Amino acid sequence: MIVIVDLLLMLIDLTYSILSAVIQTILRPRLKCIDGELCLITGAGGALGRLFALEFAKEGAHLVLWDCNAAANEQTAKQARELGVQVHTYTVDLSKRQSIYEAADRVRAEVGCVSILVNNAGVVAGRRLLDCPDELLERTLLVNCHALFWMTKAFLPQMKAKNHGHIVTIASALGLFSTACVEDYCASKFGAVGFHESLTHELLAEDLDGIKTTLVCPYIVDTGMFAGCEIRRELRSLIPPLEPLYTVQQSMKAILAEQQMICIPRLMYIPFLARALLPWDANVATYRFMGGDKCMLPFIKNVETKTTNGHIKSS
Repeated sequence: MIVIVDLLLMLIDLTYSILSAVIQTILRPRLKCIDGELCLITGAGGALGRLFALEFAKEGAHLVLWDCNAAANEQTAKQARELGVQVHTYTVDLSKRQSIYEAADRVRAEVGCVSILVNNAGVVAGRRLLDCPDELLERTLLVNCHALFWMTKAFLPQMKAKNHGHIVTIASALGLFSTACVEDYCASKFGAVGFHESLTHELLAEDLDGIKTTLVCPYIVDTGMFAGCEIRRELRSLIPPLEPLYTVQQSMKAILAEQQMICIPRLMYIPFLARALLPWDANVATYRFMGGDKCMLPFIKNVETKTTNGHIKSS
């Protein structure tokens, strides 16, 4: 009898959730105020990281900016300070766990408790698997996936103590469905998505309703990270690379609306669902039609000819 009651309650919750999502899609959701919040952004020296910093600054959040490139990070800080917010910069190598923990200790001692954590940093090796040095493959996984564990362990305890905070994971559409020749990136982003979803379930199970999470899964963003990547010529105008500012603005709307997940553009929900619902061969046929099975080959060729260290920093 208890099972039947629980089943009915679950169906009611299911119906309410679907209707609520539909209504929020149609109507403009209420956006929360983050004025005075302390926001930490990783990869802040890159294109997306800089735009995130400026958007959060416009909302009145004080910033803690992390990047391995000190000069680029300071440039972001300079632009953010012009908007009238406090900005603190730290040079951190996210591929090293101890570097993360030491920088986190400094942030707590010198600035305070972080209430918004934006895990934005990411890298890709840009080599075929068998041609890629092991250390580059490892770095992709360390920065894109493993660092999420250490960042969360460093800053989640303070959020839990106050039951207040927001954790944002900038993943990728390639964390929902894959393509050829970027095994390191796909593996790391699938890991990021899995980590984020499991963490969200854990927070819900502990009734920590004051700590929000947002998973962002954009299509390829035109930051140069995947320069040369091309799908079938006839379809490029339908699914062009995303403008960085548009990507960040759409992400910000989802974050401020406390939306749990967003795919950018919405068209990316289709291959995500197709991967789960269609037979493997059907997905392969679709990928080949769209040119998705070979879309990374021009990108890899660009990396081989334009880089000397075999590694590309992310957006």
